[in-house]
Amino acid sequence: MCWSRALLTSWVLLLVHLLCLEAVPISIDKTKVKQPETHTEEPPVSADTGLHYDRYLREVIDFLEKDQHFREKLHNTDMEDIKQGKLAKELDFVSHHVRTKLDELKRQEVNRLRALIKAKQDLEGGNDIAGDHQALLKQFEYLNHMNPHTFEVEDLDRLIRSATKDLENYDKERHEEFKRYEMMKEHDRREHLKTLDDNERKKEEEHYEELRKKHADHPKVNHPGSQNQLKEVWEEADGLDPEDFDPKTFFNLHDTNGDGFFDEQELEALFTKELEKIYDPTNEEDDMVEMEEERLRMREHVMNEVDTNKDRLVSMDEFLVATKKKEFLEPDSWETLEQNQAYTDDEMREFEEHLAQQERDLRQKAGDLQKQREELERQQDQLNIQKIELQQAVKHMERLKSQNVEPPPEIQGNEVSEIQPADNQLHPVGNQLHPEQEAQQQGSEGQLPPQAHHNTLQEPHEQQNKDQAQQALPQTNQDLPPGHHDAQGQHHLP
Repeated sequence: MCWSRALLTSWVLLLVHLLCLEAVPISIDKTKVKQPETHTEEPPVSADTGLHYDRYLREVIDFLEKDQHFREKLHNTDMEDIKQGKLAKELDFVSHHVRTKLDELKRQEVNRLRALIKAKQDLEGGNDIAGDHQALLKQFEYLNHMNPHTFEVEDLDRLIRSATKDLENYDKERHEEFKRYEMMKEHDRREHLKTLDDNERKKEEEHYEELRKKHADHPKVNHPGSQNQLKEVWEEADGLDPEDFDPKTFFNLHDTNGDGFFDEQELEALFTKELEKIYDPTNEEDDMVEMEEERLRMREHVMNEVDTNKDRLVSMDEFLVATKKKEFLEPDSWETLEQNQAYTDDEMREFEEHLAQQERDLRQKAGDLQKQREELERQQDQLNIQKIELQQAVKHMERLKSQNVEPPPEIQGNEVSEIQPADNQLHPVGNQLHPEQEAQQQGSEGQLPPQAHHNTLQEPHEQQNKDQAQQALPQTNQDLPPGHHDAQGQHHLP
């Protein structure tokens, strides 16, 4: 059994069906209805669901579908049992090869998610990591991160529940995103008007109103999924007589992959003709973002009316039942986006207040960053000055070293000056040098050791004392008194 057949009764494979189907354009004329020929086709290209674990989801279901036992259980399990986790218990009975591959897929997914979280933390500079811990763990909700090595029943159950919740919230999140887009668009327009003078502002307002009226002036839009809307596709796209409209034939024509279901992409392709009435990419007044939102609104509306089991697919039976309802035969008029403003005045006011607060916060941060920049520049200037001084000192030392000259002993010179007596006491008789001059002369020939300096200082004092002693004695022997002996003990007679 091919996996598209298994989707008939399986919610899990219905999710993969959403992943693996891609609608084709419907603007191809078909003048004759033909039964689809049986031939082998390559698997359709997968379409991204938008879930951050989209690839993991597709790979897990692809391998589960290859197990015969699991496929049989899927065929006999209804939607509610799948959502309640009864199907997940069948994981214990799949083949060893499938379980081994699922283990490998889980390890790869855990590593991928951890790398993404680490990259996010690095990008944010590690700020508020502790406060955002729960938000990071929420990204692991679709698998059991406490056991990162093996794929267990709990992992399959988590994957089913997470995919159910996330896909159910997809349209809600899309509405909020489009609302923000519309409010930002209006905010930018108002801000632009503030930059204009009175005459220019008046002209701009008149031009804006003219574009709005021009956009609203379009042919009537049929109610999506109604008989009139489908007949128009039958006639203009399929090239068939509207009087021969047959719901079953229509379903087969636009079930482009022949799996017995209308998926979301195939439904959205049915609304192309209606959207062409409202939007033209060459017109200034038509916004293509709004066109895609209109397409999604139409698809969402049809799904809510026709998809009775809420599996995000429309089966042949669901479609045929819907064609018998009053809403299909006599629908209400369809209100387009210009008739349903995406936001209220209160929401717009809150949005602008939020933007103003964000702008104030950004200005505050910009001011703080500017102060930090100035401080860093000041510190850099100081470092540059110190670097230059250091370079100059190194060059000076290298120059002295190259000349083989030592710097003068400033400290020793100061010590000499402190212990030297007055000039008239230091100069000996004759041509003897002043001790300080002698020290400088010796320093020019080479640095004396400390003991040499001490001896040099002591010699003038000893010589001076000897001179003073000799001056106190008689100058000749004749000056001695009679009867006195000289220093050698000789007696001198008168």
